[in-house]
Amino acid sequence: MENTSVRIDPPAAPARPRRTGRRIVAAVVATLVVLTLGAGGVGWYYSGELLVPYSGEPQFRDLVLATSTATVTLEDSENSRQPGTFTLVWPGGATRVGEVVRRSGEQVERKLIGAGTVTAGTKVRFDNDVFDGDPKRALGLDFTEVPIASELGPMPAWLVRPETSADTGVWVVQVHGRGASRDETLRMIPAIRKLGYTNLSVTYRNDKGAPISPDGLYHLGDTEWRDAEAAVRFAVQNGARKVVLFGYSMGGAIIGQLLARSELAWNVAAVVLDAPVLSWKKTLDWQAGERGLPKFLTPIATTVSSWRSGIDFDRLELIERPPAAKPPTLVIHGSADGTVPVQASRDLAEQSRRLAWPVQYEEVPGADHVAAWNLNPAGYEQMISAFLTRLPGLRPS
Repeated sequence: MENTSVRIDPPAAPARPRRTGRRIVAAVVATLVVLTLGAGGVGWYYSGELLVPYSGEPQFRDLVLATSTATVTLEDSENSRQPGTFTLVWPGGATRVGEVVRRSGEQVERKLIGAGTVTAGTKVRFDNDVFDGDPKRALGLDFTEVPIASELGPMPAWLVRPETSADTGVWVVQVHGRGASRDETLRMIPAIRKLGYTNLSVTYRNDKGAPISPDGLYHLGDTEWRDAEAAVRFAVQNGARKVVLFGYSMGGAIIGQLLARSELAWNVAAVVLDAPVLSWKKTLDWQAGERGLPKFLTPIATTVSSWRSGIDFDRLELIERPPAAKPPTLVIHGSADGTVPVQASRDLAEQSRRLAWPVQYEEVPGADHVAAWNLNPAGYEQMISAFLTRLPGLRPS
């Protein structure tokens, strides 16, 4: 019998590609896991920056190089060269500085208009709030500290009444921004009082002296609007004939949600918004760009923030979801705002007719975030006074 051998060659292709395919899939999965964990970590960090009330020590980034009786010279920086009037704060002291007198090389010399004494070599920070304390200490105005009854407990507020003979029955409820305090509202109290309006500078959950939110987090207006609503209710119950809402930065987002979700929104006769957050998504995109982060992290940050706090970010988009109540609104925004994008305010102004929302928009060239008053206090106050006194029921008698 013939012995016949048959050669059987191993298959050339199938096995190796399958192993390579598995390696590729494993590598892709591993990469996605790393990216997801990394992005998730960044998202968690970013959401913490957004939601966790700041409790650390303030940072002092600017350096005083020299002082005289009339001026202070600082190291050149974005802060030190910005135009306007600001408070210069350092550990244990503060003073007020005015316009830039001279800028040369790496130095900026500014007018010294406050009483405090700062020495060369001191690290300082610039603060928009040129007044601090309370209306009596800061402005010499009598006031009453009143508790506003909210769902979480009493929220302290400053009540400053006009001269009795000038009282118009109009109340202005001022709502400060995220991480700020009632000090932010002190700048406008004298002008409000001069119009014959009552001023109510309010606090909301997580403010100093106010109740803490159940989860200890900011909700970016998604729950804080209820505290502002409580302030409107207090005003109405205590004789307010008309209510004006005045919000700064996140205070604008809070007011937007009050207009959208409160039954008391129809008591609001007018709104003033200074550098308002009209879109948290656009704001986060903007801030990501300012920090050199890719914009794809914004959805991750909002997803993580929603998971942590229950915030509905879509609901907070005021242009896409405008409120039912749309009282006459003055929006003021600085063109040099590095915190909240000015484009969102421009968009609201451009689309106001489509939205059936009477919006007057005033852009202040060169002003940074909530610094339009600092740039030109008299002009800022006149802009607001002119807007309010044109409206029926808000004119001084």
